Amino acid sequence: MSHLELGLWSFPLLLALIFLRVPIGLAMLLVGFFGTWLVTGSWTPILAQMKSLTYDTFSNYSLSIVPLFLLMGQFATRGGMSQALFKAAETWLGHRRGGVAMAAVGACAGFGAICGSSLATAATMGQVALPELRRYGYSGALATGCLAAGGTLGILIPPSVVLVIYAILTEQNIIKLFMAAMVPGVLAALGYMITIAIYVRLKPDSAGQREPADRGERLSALVSVWPVLLIFTLVIGGIYLGWFTPTEGAAVGAAGTGLLAFFNGGLTWRGLGESITGTAISTGMIFFIVLGAVVFNGFLAFSQLPQETANYVATLGVSPWLVLVLILACYLVFGCVMDSLSMILLTIPIFFPIVSVLDFGLPSEELAIWFGIVVLITVEVGLITPPVGMNLFVINSMAPDVPLPRTYGGALPFVLSDVIRIAILILFPTITLGLVRLLY
Repeated sequence: MSHLELGLWSFPLLLALIFLRVPIGLAMLLVGFFGTWLVTGSWTPILAQMKSLTYDTFSNYSLSIVPLFLLMGQFATRGGMSQALFKAAETWLGHRRGGVAMAAVGACAGFGAICGSSLATAATMGQVALPELRRYGYSGALATGCLAAGGTLGILIPPSVVLVIYAILTEQNIIKLFMAAMVPGVLAALGYMITIAIYVRLKPDSAGQREPADRGERLSALVSVWPVLLIFTLVIGGIYLGWFTPTEGAAVGAAGTGLLAFFNGGLTWRGLGESITGTAISTGMIFFIVLGAVVFNGFLAFSQLPQETANYVATLGVSPWLVLVLILACYLVFGCVMDSLSMILLTIPIFFPIVSVLDFGLPSEELAIWFGIVVLITVEVGLITPPVGMNLFVINSMAPDVPLPRTYGGALPFVLSDVIRIAILILFPTITLGLVRLLY
């Protein structure tokens, strides 16, 4: 069997291990380890590589941003920020038709801006918003569907852990990627709200309405969220303006959310220990997946699969846009069985070289940034795509009275919204790159 054939067969083997419930990080590590042995014909190269690979991988300065943003999310969850965000959004939007669901999406966007994790955003906002949605007569399908979709904003609106990993894999500027994600993130939230507005008009019995809040209640709700807005502005604005590096900004954000949670009474000494433990567990899981991906990608490099695939696609003469659509379709399929981080780590070493040799009319750096945002949004769709969208299971587990098929049905309009948004961003790259071009 040739080296190229070994590289090709590694993917079905890897997917088989995942279906057998082998953790994705371990599956990539095993396939990469034994694949390198088969390609080189000796244990010496892979054993020599493993001696220093762990340190070389985890000593990457850019990776230090990951535990800091995860800690920031832990503190934000314990500091009552999710409740404040939802309350503020609800007082301003709740009286509209579908307004409480729109408020839930807006709160998800706000919480995602200080969390960086889709699953954490979905789980946290689900606990806060789901009881209110049901109290005001929202159907189980709409309530769970909008929260599952809103949770995906956690990995799109900066800061985003997945974007950090993409930047490291493709050697791109983290700040520029965060900047490029801002407008698509806002469009995502607006698109979900428009979807809700259309949904409740087509199905009027799927949503109730709450009484309009008076001016005093609205102003009070806004005052309660100013610390969240301050932290977001300080962290993201400081990174964009060059006051902090992304890692320093993450440290400032973690410190700010920690202090806010402490003064709110939501962060006790026990809670601090649990936050640190939760961060360590999540960081360990992510880092192990990264290690497995590095070993697997080393094997792919030995097999020459990425280079040969890129060269083959370049010689086909097919439209670059068709190649892009096929790549994004693969992400929709992978999203049914993998989480977002695993998809990025597994596929970018294959897909990025292919896209890099195609002519989309963009400079190489802008192409890498634009492709990263489009991929991130497509990965986000995988989190709410039946039958195995992870956000769907997270939200449905909080609503035992809602059958899972109804949650699937409630999520489908938001999937359609995502597909339309992806098409718009593909047709008009300036939407993604405009802010980067303006400030750089």
